[in-house]
Amino acid sequence: MNKTFYITTPIYYPSDKLHIGHSYTTVAADALARYKRFCGYDVMFLTGTDEHGQKIQRKAEAKGVTPQQYVDQIVSGIKELWQLLDISYDRFIRTTDAAHEAAIQAIFQKLYDKGDIYKSEYEGWYCTPCESFWTETQLNDGQCPDCGRPVEKTREESYFFRLSKYQQQLIDLFEQNPDFIQPPSRANEMLNNFLRPGLDDLCVSRTTFNWGVPVPFDPKHVVYVWIDALSNYITALGYPDEEGVFARYWPADIHLVGKEIVRFHTIIWPAMLMALDLPLPKQVFGHGWLLFRDGKMSKSRGNVIDPVVLCERYGVDAIRYFLLREVPFGSDGNFSNEALIGRINADLANDLGNLVSRTSAMITRYFPDGLPDQRQAADPDQELIDLSRQLPDKVDAGMGQLQFSQALSEIWRVIGRSNKYIDETTPWILARSPEMAPRLASVLFNLAEAIRIVSILLQPFMTATPARIWAALGLADASLTDWASARTFGLYRATAPLRSEPVFPRLDLDKELASLDALLAADASVAKKPEPETVPVPAEIAFDDFQKVALRIGRVLSCEKVKGSDKLLCSQIDMGGQIRQILSGIAESYKPEEMPGRLVVVVTNLKPRKIRGLMSEGMLLCATRADGSCRLLTVDEAVEPGSEIS
Repeated sequence: MNKTFYITTPIYYPSDKLHIGHSYTTVAADALARYKRFCGYDVMFLTGTDEHGQKIQRKAEAKGVTPQQYVDQIVSGIKELWQLLDISYDRFIRTTDAAHEAAIQAIFQKLYDKGDIYKSEYEGWYCTPCESFWTETQLNDGQCPDCGRPVEKTREESYFFRLSKYQQQLIDLFEQNPDFIQPPSRANEMLNNFLRPGLDDLCVSRTTFNWGVPVPFDPKHVVYVWIDALSNYITALGYPDEEGVFARYWPADIHLVGKEIVRFHTIIWPAMLMALDLPLPKQVFGHGWLLFRDGKMSKSRGNVIDPVVLCERYGVDAIRYFLLREVPFGSDGNFSNEALIGRINADLANDLGNLVSRTSAMITRYFPDGLPDQRQAADPDQELIDLSRQLPDKVDAGMGQLQFSQALSEIWRVIGRSNKYIDETTPWILARSPEMAPRLASVLFNLAEAIRIVSILLQPFMTATPARIWAALGLADASLTDWASARTFGLYRATAPLRSEPVFPRLDLDKELASLDALLAADASVAKKPEPETVPVPAEIAFDDFQKVALRIGRVLSCEKVKGSDKLLCSQIDMGGQIRQILSGIAESYKPEEMPGRLVVVVTNLKPRKIRGLMSEGMLLCATRADGSCRLLTVDEAVEPGSEIS
């Protein structure tokens, strides 16, 4: 039986169509899965979608459809995207699958029966878009520390997972298994920021919405994302049945995740597996972000890039190549139109495309009946031959470290040396002398053979281009393009007519940048519009509930910026004989000197709380514009401070 290899991507949240950042993770996983298959492994490649939660329920309600109808439509688009990008996943799991939901209930029951889940009450701050709970001290200027959006005060009965019970075991895991989390910087972050300071138990159920898997013994609760989503890696293999497919592939060889969810995969997930008495995954690799202009791509910023637009214009292989070559995997990297067009022109059109076209055309022109067996070697040959022979091992080394960019760089080193070899050997001059035909044949054979090896090793990264190269060189015999044949230099022979069509045509940089900017701007216009998730739609309340909110007019007496914060202003407000101090996150829209004298609307019966060490005794009401700026709600000058709003 072949050695197994189990690789996973995160399961993506289908609140909207995916962007190029999601494609980055999945294309990387696909390249590694393909590589392992070529190396003879029995591969299981899993991806899928995380479809439950309050955010999905609210979005569905806003569109007037059921949550299932909403996610079905989005998931259909995700599958179409993966088909477009030629993603070779073996299984696609949805957390709404009946088998997954049944498995989640079994897992929850097992953890409860073991005493690792208990009922209590949760009170804290909740970010709906991120589906994350935060303590007061974790908030950033009163906003979600991950996405910067508003949080909601939540208090509800919940079940908790005893995460704190596994703190020392997790520390031991990190310290005794340095390869468990990669790159190493991610491990240091988890140890220093979360594990050593101490873990709190984890809220694992919700009662404020019902779009989720019901807790089997308490159906008013639904299982929260940590157990529901993370467990997909084992439920996709048939767990809780620990035989068959599960026994064959678990534990996972590698979980590929973005760095923003490393904490969930290296702290919460291993602790759950420890509680279930299951083996841990061998490695979690947290790659960096694709950054766009002013930061991480996100729908709320309106800076997402639609991979469909790029693939339709430049072809799937060009986009796959760019994603895997441009940035060392594990680090953050910048996406720009200039970088994309530059890679296509320099690497694909000039280097690879030109090499293939020139070699194919010269063989066809100078030896229309095929390359003769009589060949004459010379000094420049050996360096190209040696580099070509060493290439499979160098690709293996890069892929073994998940350094896709390094592996591709080694392939392009052979491509670059081949182009230089053409300049050194000047085959067009050799062709002028019939007596130099053996030397010319040797030069063209070496070029064709180097390209043959390159094309074979490109298969995990660029799925359509190798076949086009084989057609250009007349490589119709499958034994000549078998993965193992890349380790033998000297096999090239054309068994079909050569077709010297351009593999990658060169692009007009200025014209292409203008067209691409226009295409992406048009596509992003929808994303730049305010989405329901930006301002969560609250549940309906009764009129009696609304009457509990006390609104009064206040006059700003003085205002200053809060030290250490870019967003907060601290205002002293006359409420009609009473002075209140109120902190508000409006510093990006108002200067402190603009505030005194303004009549503002104040929520006066909000429980006081400390923000940045300062007590805030109310809230100023604002309206948020489409660009994210805010404007204070004000009234006519004739209204006295302290006047009640009714």
